[in-house]
Amino acid sequence: MQTPMTSIACFVIAAVFGAVGQYLYKAGADATDNTIQSYLLNWKLAGGVVCYVLVMVLFVAAFKRGGAMSVLYPIYASTFIWGAVIARMAFGEPITATNIAGMAVLIAGMFLMGVGK
Repeated sequence: MQTPMTSIACFVIAAVFGAVGQYLYKAGADATDNTIQSYLLNWKLAGGVVCYVLVMVLFVAAFKRGGAMSVLYPIYASTFIWGAVIARMAFGEPITATNIAGMAVLIAGMFLMGVGK
């Protein structure tokens, strides 16, 4: 089964939304004071939920267009790369040589998972 480029694009976009959702959860958690109100009225936490809903919508759209799960799900692993980039920009977290090596392994894995399809 050939995986359409539109399905792959949906998963790449979903990975970005997933990373943005992670950022919003972290930023939202930092803004809470452990009261129920600080969780329920926190726009960053709500934004993270919206991002994850969008991820699921994109998953469904991608699968509707066709494609192999074994090709598409490894693409979503790029969320870890996007998350590291966002963490660097938003929180000043370092990206080390070891992190870059891990990213390279993720990219190689995504490629290898899709080659046989």
